Amino acid sequence: MKKTILTWVLLLAVGLSATFAHKTENVNEQVINSFKKEFASAQDVSWEKSKDISKATFKLNDQVMFAYYSEEGNLLAVVRNIVSGQLPINLLSDLKKSYAGYWISDLFEMASENTTYYYVTVQNSDQTVVLKSFGSAGWETFKKDKK
Repeated sequence: MKKTILTWVLLLAVGLSATFAHKTENVNEQVINSFKKEFASAQDVSWEKSKDISKATFKLNDQVMFAYYSEEGNLLAVVRNIVSGQLPINLLSDLKKSYAGYWISDLFEMASENTTYYYVTVQNSDQTVVLKSFGSAGWETFKKDKK
């Protein structure tokens, strides 16, 4: 169940957020109260809602972040875009070594249930590869597409 929810959140973060309705009035009070408790100093908050998940986009410490909540107000994940220099050293070294002929087109960090996950999209002229890492243990292929 946890893996299914995390995969769903990941897909939303990677680019399926267009399926959200842009109506903040559809976000329930439990979700909003939970958000205010977790992120009291958040600024510029906007809400989007899908069938089962509410997404808050906000600024915290001058960084744009995304928080995903269940209908019950449970925080599922917090996501932020990062630059490669913010990766743990071993992940960055492994990425440079294994994908030397590729460029990074997307990189984000996702925190969920006291675990940090990293997702990176690398490309070359022939293919696009999405890699994931649970913590700093190393990369696994999440998705691979030929161009």
